[in-house]
Amino acid sequence: MGANSSSINDLSENEYLKRLSGTESISENDPFWNQLLSFSFTTPTNSAELKLLEEATISVCKSLVENNPRTGNLGALIKVFLSRTKELKISAECQNHLFIWQAHNALFLISCLLKVFICQMPEEEMQLHFTYEEKSPVTYQADSEDLIEELLCCLIKLIIDIPLLDITYGISLEAVSTLVIFLSCQLFHKEILRQSISHKYLMHGRCLPYTSRLVKTLLYNFIRQEKRPPPGTHVFEQQSDGGGLLYGLASGVATGLWTVFTLGGVGSKPASHQEQSSPLASQSLLLLLVLANLTDAPDTPNPYRQAIMSFKNTQDSTAFPSSNPHAFQINFNSLYTALCEQQKSDQATLLLYMLLHQNSNVRTYMLARTDMENLVVPILEILYHVEERNSHHVYMALIILLILTEDDGFNRSIHEVILKNITWYSERVLTEISLGSLLILVVIRTIQYNMTRTRDKYLHTNCLAALANMSAQFRSLHQYAAQRIISLFSLLSKKHNKVLEQATQSLRGSLSSDDVPLPDYAQDLNVIEEVIRMMLEIINSCLTNSLHHNPNLVYALLYKRDLFEQFRTHPSFQDIMQNIDLVITFFSSRLQQAGAELSVERVLEIIKQGAVALPKDRLRKFPELKFKYVEEEQPEEFFIPYVWSLVYNSAVALYWNPQDIQLFTMDSG
Repeated sequence: MGANSSSINDLSENEYLKRLSGTESISENDPFWNQLLSFSFTTPTNSAELKLLEEATISVCKSLVENNPRTGNLGALIKVFLSRTKELKISAECQNHLFIWQAHNALFLISCLLKVFICQMPEEEMQLHFTYEEKSPVTYQADSEDLIEELLCCLIKLIIDIPLLDITYGISLEAVSTLVIFLSCQLFHKEILRQSISHKYLMHGRCLPYTSRLVKTLLYNFIRQEKRPPPGTHVFEQQSDGGGLLYGLASGVATGLWTVFTLGGVGSKPASHQEQSSPLASQSLLLLLVLANLTDAPDTPNPYRQAIMSFKNTQDSTAFPSSNPHAFQINFNSLYTALCEQQKSDQATLLLYMLLHQNSNVRTYMLARTDMENLVVPILEILYHVEERNSHHVYMALIILLILTEDDGFNRSIHEVILKNITWYSERVLTEISLGSLLILVVIRTIQYNMTRTRDKYLHTNCLAALANMSAQFRSLHQYAAQRIISLFSLLSKKHNKVLEQATQSLRGSLSSDDVPLPDYAQDLNVIEEVIRMMLEIINSCLTNSLHHNPNLVYALLYKRDLFEQFRTHPSFQDIMQNIDLVITFFSSRLQQAGAELSVERVLEIIKQGAVALPKDRLRKFPELKFKYVEEEQPEEFFIPYVWSLVYNSAVALYWNPQDIQLFTMDSG
C-alpha cells in the first residue's frame, strides 16, 4: 500500500502489496515494513466501492497464498505486528500517534489476509501458512503452532490492556474484529464445529488465564457504548494527496472492518444506528456471544460461558467459589442500564436472555430492581412489533418474559407500576395503564398474531405459560386488558366451532367415498382444545386468587357470558368451568336484583360489593399454575447458528462475500 495509495483502484497495482505477496522473502527488519504500513486512501462510501476493495484485497491474498509457502511473508508480517504491540500501552500513554497508526495498519492487513485464507482453505492448511519461513520451499518451524497462539494472545492482551482513547479506538476495534474473523471458520461449515484450532487455543494454554478479563472488558465495552471518535481526533487527518490508508479505509483510526460494516454492503442489511455510533460496543458484544457459545472441549467446559454464568456485582463482598477460576465482578447498575437502552438489537436481547437464564446473580439483582419497567417495556415493544422482527428475536424476548414471570414478586410488582401515554401501542389510546396490564395486552396480541399468521405452537405455548404464571397475581386489570382476555377466548371458541364443523362435514363426506384421504381434524381439534383449556385455567386462576382485585375481568366475563355456555358440559372443560360458572351465576343474580338499565359504574360497584360477599370456600381450588423455562437438550443446535447469523448480518457479513458462506447460519432477517 504505502504513502502513495490514494484510491481503492490503486490497490491491485500497488508496489508494496505486490512485493508483500510476491516471490521475494522480506526480513522482519527490512525498512519495507515502515513503508508498507504508512498507507491511506479515500474512504469507501457505497457498496460498489466496498466490492472493489474486496476484489483488490482478494487478488493480493491469492498471490500471497501461492507464494507464502516459499517466502514466509505472512509470518513476517505477523511478527512485525507482534513486535510493535509490545510498546502499544506506552505509546497510548505518550500519545505516540505514528506508532499506534502503523500497528493498526499491520493488524488491518492481517485481518484482511486472514479473512481470505479462511474463505479459501481448510483450517489445517491455513495453520501451515502461519508456520512457513523464508528458507527453502515449503519449510516450516518445529514449533509450528506458536505463532497463531501468540497472535491470539496478543490480540486478547491488546483488548484488555490498552486504554480506550481516541487514538486507540481503531486498533482496539480491529483487535476485536480480528478475533471474530479467527473464529469465523464456522461460517464455512454446515455442521457445528466442535474442535477447531482457534477453539483449542482459546480454551487452553496461554489464552486461558485471560478469560475473565476478556469477558469483563467486552462487557464494559458494551456498557460504555463509546462513540467512534469524530474526524479530526484520529491519528492522522486525510491529506489532500490522500496520504495514509488508515484515514481512508477507516475514517482516521477507525478500523478496516469498521468502515465496511458501518457503510452497509452487498447481500446484507444496512448497519443499525447503534453499530454506526458505537461499532466497538457492537463488535465486542458479538465477540462475547460467539465466545460464550463455543462448544465445550472434550475435557473442559467453555471457560467464557463459565465466566458469564458466575460474575458478580461490584457491591457483592462474598467470596468467589474456588471451583470457578474465571469469576469476576462488574457494576450491575451500569450493565442493567445498558441492557435497558439497547434492546432494539438481537444481540443485546440474546445477552439479556443468557444472563437471566445462566447467571443467578444477575437474575436476582434484576428482579429486585424497582424500575423494572425500563427493561420490560423495551421487551414488550419487540413483541408488539412482531411483524418487523425476525422470529428468533421474538422468541428471545418471549423467553425473557417467561423467565421473569417465574418470580411471584415480579408478577405482583408489575401491577403496581403505572405507565402513562404508551405511544407505540396503536390499537387503543393508553393514557394510563399498569405495566402488568400492558404486558398482558402485548402477549395476547402476540398470540392472536400467531393464530392468524405463523401458527407456531412453540410461540403459543410460551405466551400462554407467561400469562399462566402471572394469573394468580393479576391485580386491578385495566378494562381493555380484561376485554382482550375474553376476546381471545372468544376467538378460540370460534376457531373451535369451525374446526368441529369441518371435522363433522369431513366425516360425512368419507361415508360416500373411500378413496379421498381425510385431513387430520382430530389433531387440530386436540390442539385448539388444549389452548382453550389453558385460557380457562388462566381465567379460573385469577378468579380463585384475586377476584376482589379484578372487577373489570368479572365485568368482561359477564358481558360475554354466552361464550362459556357451550363448554359447561364439555368433558374436557367441565371441571375447570365449575368456578367460572359459579362466578357468572352469582354476579348475574346480583345484577338482576339491582334492576335494569344499570350504568357501567353501577355494575362495577355491584361487582365490587359482590366480590366481598362471595364466600371464598365456594370456589374450588386447583393446583397453582407454574411454568418454568427449560432449555432444549442440545441448545447449541439453536444458539450457535443464531449467533453466527447475527455476526453475518450485523457486521462481518458486510466484509464476507455471501457466495462463500456454506449456508450454516439460520435466516435471521
